Amino acid sequence: MAAPLWEVVVLGLASVAWCVGDAQNGGGSTPFPWDKVRLPKHVVPLHYHLLIHPNLTTLTFTGTVAIDIAVTQPTKAVVLHSKRLRVTRAAIEAGAGSTCAVREVRVLQQPILEQLALMAAEPLCAGHNYTISIQYSANLSDSFHGFYKSTYRTQDGELRVLASTHFEPTSARMAFPCFDEPAFKAMFSVKIRREPNHLALSNMPLVKSVNIASWLVEDHFDTTVKMSTYLVAFIVSDFKSISQVTSHGVKISVYTVPEKINQAHYALDAAVKLLDFYEDYFNIPYPLPKQDLAAIPDFQSGAMENWGLTTYRESALLYDPEKSSASSRLWITMIIAHELAHQWFGNLVTMEWWNDLWLNEGFAKFMELLSVNVTHPELRVEDYFLRRCFDAMEVDALNSSHPVSTPVEDPAQILEMFDEVSYEKLKTSITAAVGAVGQTLSAELGYQLLQIYRSWAAWYLWHIPLTYITSKSHTVERFLMRTRTDVIILPEEVEWVKFNVDMNGYYIVHYEDDGWDRLINLLKENHTVVSSNDRASLINNIFQLVRIKKLSISKAFDLTLYMKRETQIMPILQGMNELVPIYKLMERREMDDTEKRLKDYIVSLFKDLIDKQLWSDEGSVSERMLRQSLLMFACVRRYQPCVDKAEEYFSKWQKSNGTLRLPADVKTAVYTVGAQTSEGWDFLLSKYQHHSFSVDKDKIASALSLTRNKDKLQWLMDEGLRGDIIKTQDFPYVIVSVARNPSGYHLAWTFLRENWEKLIEKFELGSSSIAGIVTGVTNQYSTRPQLAQVKEFFSSLEEKSAQLRCIQQAIETIEDNIQWMDSYFEEIKTWLQKNHS
Repeated sequence: MAAPLWEVVVLGLASVAWCVGDAQNGGGSTPFPWDKVRLPKHVVPLHYHLLIHPNLTTLTFTGTVAIDIAVTQPTKAVVLHSKRLRVTRAAIEAGAGSTCAVREVRVLQQPILEQLALMAAEPLCAGHNYTISIQYSANLSDSFHGFYKSTYRTQDGELRVLASTHFEPTSARMAFPCFDEPAFKAMFSVKIRREPNHLALSNMPLVKSVNIASWLVEDHFDTTVKMSTYLVAFIVSDFKSISQVTSHGVKISVYTVPEKINQAHYALDAAVKLLDFYEDYFNIPYPLPKQDLAAIPDFQSGAMENWGLTTYRESALLYDPEKSSASSRLWITMIIAHELAHQWFGNLVTMEWWNDLWLNEGFAKFMELLSVNVTHPELRVEDYFLRRCFDAMEVDALNSSHPVSTPVEDPAQILEMFDEVSYEKLKTSITAAVGAVGQTLSAELGYQLLQIYRSWAAWYLWHIPLTYITSKSHTVERFLMRTRTDVIILPEEVEWVKFNVDMNGYYIVHYEDDGWDRLINLLKENHTVVSSNDRASLINNIFQLVRIKKLSISKAFDLTLYMKRETQIMPILQGMNELVPIYKLMERREMDDTEKRLKDYIVSLFKDLIDKQLWSDEGSVSERMLRQSLLMFACVRRYQPCVDKAEEYFSKWQKSNGTLRLPADVKTAVYTVGAQTSEGWDFLLSKYQHHSFSVDKDKIASALSLTRNKDKLQWLMDEGLRGDIIKTQDFPYVIVSVARNPSGYHLAWTFLRENWEKLIEKFELGSSSIAGIVTGVTNQYSTRPQLAQVKEFFSSLEEKSAQLRCIQQAIETIEDNIQWMDSYFEEIKTWLQKNHS
């Protein structure tokens, strides 16, 4: 929408008339002086002096920013970023001692590029410093980016409002005019005005508070170190906190809404351990005097690494020892570890531009695993790393994947970089980050040929650090593969070879001739000879090879037969992750007989282990997480002994009006079974809205979305769009959960089509939320009419939407599903008839 043209008075060295105009497409009397997405480099910010005053009643804010800048070449224009800000005054003043005075300033805006230009009548002098001052006002954002509004309800039902920031990657410009690119690092001195009953937080500690009036306080925060704009943060709220000091003298505090402060202790303890670990490990002191962790009631992603004030979704920070599951404890610890790792990787050392986001996220992901392994060994974090690696490889195998470093320009493209490839594609060997499409590298082993496949897209050959063990030696052997074909000489004849030990490398392995038969036989006879990670990687690799037509599906199913004796979490979850989606594809096509036979086969693999599960919270974290997954799997697949037990628990819980304590790790299964009746569903919805069940909201939402009642499923999505009962932050999860339900996948697709514009408005083009909805709603489609519908709808959208990577991924996935079903359905049907009566 075009910005209005008006005149105001500027206070600078002289009072002059100036105008703010919309310079889009050269509109107005003066053309906008810059036409690129990236800002010019000849004006550099040095120090921001920022005053922000939010009004939590009118949901608006005013601000003043003075930016000290250095000019390196003569220019009449200072171009910086601004988005949805109403500029009311502006000035440029020469720095102390400068003879280059500025006599006149005009302000132009370019909404498409999200830029603002201060135009001087005479050029600013090279080698001199200036201060630009801008006054402005804006609405608090009603999305999850910029300076945005968040709300929560107290136990008494009172609605309370707070304001918080989320600037990564390009939303600092929604809170104040700035040079909003990561390379433009500067210092920030922040002042915040608030009501006396509120608390203000920012990156640095509070220096002093000044009473402006009886109803207004101005908080002054210490000056930051040099940092990027996307790491600036401030919050105005009624939060409470608990604190502790690390052994290195850093004050750690956890902030939450007052009624949840008792759930902050676990996060505080974890953060203290982790920050101490990082300081010792890196041997680089944490450069700030404090680190706050704040749980925000409305938050789109998991968390954000703002320097000194990390922010989190409530479920990613708050832990109730009585009610939270083991998986919740692991998830919270990992996220805190990730954000604190960013205080070094990302904050202290920052990528120059967003094309190298993987430098931030890949290293933080790596350090998250390493640090939790040391500080919280009881969580056995190594058990869950493989799942992430497999997820990344699955996305990476699509043609619509991208190199870890990819050219990006506009904000939507930048947002799309926040995906599995940027986060997960990194572990022990950073050299594994480049590869070749369809590239096959082979190593001769005497009796068989090993082929190693990379899944992604650039025309480069790279060195692969191979590891392997054999039937004659469990010592890990190493070999660096430098060419397309290499020969490894084994000193003796062996029965089998297993490459990529513990899945430490980013590649999959194909054992030609009878290599797979030997490994399948090994698993059948004594599967514990190789590690559980090796067993999980064999399951993953064999199904990946089926997808690229290097192996038959029968061979992959042959390997799964051993799983009747499997007890470890990683191979079991990997087996489920390979077999259940195949069943879901058949379920969507309603291939009743084969679909039922496959479901029965999958249940039969895990039946003995399911029957042994205790309905309690006993055991290690891995045992508890495995229990949660198995019981949920069994109840969703209607395995009767499990369903009966869950119904019994639900009935007792319902009769107690929700006061009976259910074991945390069986709640999801119990709620899911309970939601299958109309009365049970309504009862769960009532508890979903009750403050005492805030820890269980995700579990209850999952259960509600698995009802077979289509009216209730439609109500869930409609309510999610309204954002009252179901918070907007949880809405993408609800849509995808409905889409996974055989009774809801048609409804979810129709809902996506009819509400596309509203979804884009809520979650922003290119965001992980939009990507999750698009892929989650469509990724189990496998028919040509479904493909035609998806293509037709997305091609009808405006160009920016139609070109989203997630849409290309969705179409490619459906095409793969169609090809997969065409190729393998009959073979699966025959295999099941032969191997599973």
